[in-house]
Amino acid sequence: MHTAHRHTAYVEAAPGVRLWTEQRGPADAPALLLVMGAQAAGLGWPEPFVDALAEHHRVIRYDHRDTGRSSWSYEQDPYRIADLAEDVVAVLDGLGVERAHLVGMSLGGILTQLVLADHPERVLSATLLGTAACSTTPYVAPDGTRVPVEELPGVDPRILEEWARPVEDHGLEAELDRRVRHWKLLNGDHIPFDADWFRELERGIIEHTGRYDTSGAHARADQSGLVRTDALAATEVPTLVLAPTAEPVFPLPHPQHLAQVIGGARLVEIPGMGHALPPAVLGPLADAILGHTRTAG
Repeated sequence: MHTAHRHTAYVEAAPGVRLWTEQRGPADAPALLLVMGAQAAGLGWPEPFVDALAEHHRVIRYDHRDTGRSSWSYEQDPYRIADLAEDVVAVLDGLGVERAHLVGMSLGGILTQLVLADHPERVLSATLLGTAACSTTPYVAPDGTRVPVEELPGVDPRILEEWARPVEDHGLEAELDRRVRHWKLLNGDHIPFDADWFRELERGIIEHTGRYDTSGAHARADQSGLVRTDALAATEVPTLVLAPTAEPVFPLPHPQHLAQVIGGARLVEIPGMGHALPPAVLGPLADAILGHTRTAG
């Protein structure tokens, strides 16, 4: 456990925008930056997973704008999703990190692809999971059929139905109930769902944040300018695509498509994993990432 080495700091990402960051692990080890999904604070990366990575890395996690202890700024100063990718670079700058291994999940995988394309000199390696490609190149199926990106399978209808429900304030415990219900859907149908574990994870995030509402900013932010087809095809940064086999948000073959459109990318399956980080997947995930960062240099 590297809890003794854990320290937090704020970095300024833009005028009036401060981002909360946390580091743990050996200060002289290669940096590894964890980039979370939409509306998710850095504490969404579970402690055992962060500790496993911190055996070999200076691990950094942070709160996106409008999550956790970072500035909740969207109402006063609307930003684009692409600006959140520049925040990744701002975190590296603010902590004096020249180059880092990046691990991006969901929206964090989109942001990681943008940094890979726009700031490759800052990236030692990239790992992507639970995300879609920032590319217009069609997917080539095993039988050679070319499938346009817009025809790849979409989000599980049960999750779309949950996302469509209005989020109402019925108090803390009701909000925890809602988040656990959401995680159960994201978890997929293969790995048994531990409601108590996710409830405690979210309780910790709410305590860290100091409030239990969510801003919805990332769903409202401008999504233009996220395509990097040519830069991703040409990248020389070692990239690992993790393929959760029970992923309900970006179902197979989204990971296979990602691995095809990013130059030199390799694919590793995580059997049974959905769009969540339950205890059962943390070991295999950490092993796959550490195997990748070790060979990437």
